Amino acid sequence: MDAVLVIDKAPRMTSHDVVARARRLLGERSVGHLGTLDPSATGVLPLLTGRFTRLAQFYGSTIKTYEGVIRLGFATDTYDADGEPVESPQQVQVSLEELQRAASTLTGEYEQQPPKFSAKKVAGVPAYKLARKNQEVELKKVPVHVHRFEIFAVEGDHARFVAEVSTGTYVRSLAHELGEKIGVGAHLAELRRTASGEFSLEQAVTLEQLAELRDRAVSGQQQLAKSIAAISLHPRRILPYLPSVTVNEETAGLIANGRAVNLPDFSSMPQVKVFFGQEHLIAIASRIAGTLFQPKVVLRGAQNQKGNW
Repeated sequence: MDAVLVIDKAPRMTSHDVVARARRLLGERSVGHLGTLDPSATGVLPLLTGRFTRLAQFYGSTIKTYEGVIRLGFATDTYDADGEPVESPQQVQVSLEELQRAASTLTGEYEQQPPKFSAKKVAGVPAYKLARKNQEVELKKVPVHVHRFEIFAVEGDHARFVAEVSTGTYVRSLAHELGEKIGVGAHLAELRRTASGEFSLEQAVTLEQLAELRDRAVSGQQQLAKSIAAISLHPRRILPYLPSVTVNEETAGLIANGRAVNLPDFSSMPQVKVFFGQEHLIAIASRIAGTLFQPKVVLRGAQNQKGNW
């Protein structure tokens, strides 16, 4: 069952929990996610299934978009609502304009301090495991790029925001840093990822919807596969930065056997997606010289006499 699914993650689930449940629902062992989402957060979590898990290596740094709520007045040790307050709550008297000015200073490229309750590793051990044991955690600042951090509403001690950030940016840290800027402390109260690279909420389904598809697939795995294909991203929309080339049956057979092939129309491109027909993504190929391309990842074998892959 080869698919790219965008899951709208529910709160109180880890990304690993989502993968584990998707495996059970789909009856597919090969399932992986693209980009961890905190348990308390909701929203876009892309999954690769079946042979498409081999495409994970082609997904690098992407811009991620979030919407959420920051609570003003006190910071927490986790930088979010799951943590313990590290200071007494303060009365908040701050205007929207003041918050917007402070947020604007946290945009662009800079070195960000990750939360000590994070998956960052210290001597091979996740920092949150050390922090839970009250052990000292020293994490190095990491380079991030905040493309947009905008506060668009404030009601009492709650500020609503939208942020567009690079891979590796902690939105929890943004909330904490905003509190430091305005001098009253703050932490992340709610977070929803609305987009991750080319994946968006408009494409997303819930795990409950997947369960419904499985329950309706009374005739078995083949019917379920067709239902999943209907909600999966079309193969032509996968890895949109790579051009697509459609090859004939002879060339498809060579690629299935790992042979280099000539693709004259794409002699200037370093990599291409190779299709047989409109829907069968059979390989990602890399240019090795001139018009000669070598399959880097082969996703489908050759067709048999019945037309099956």
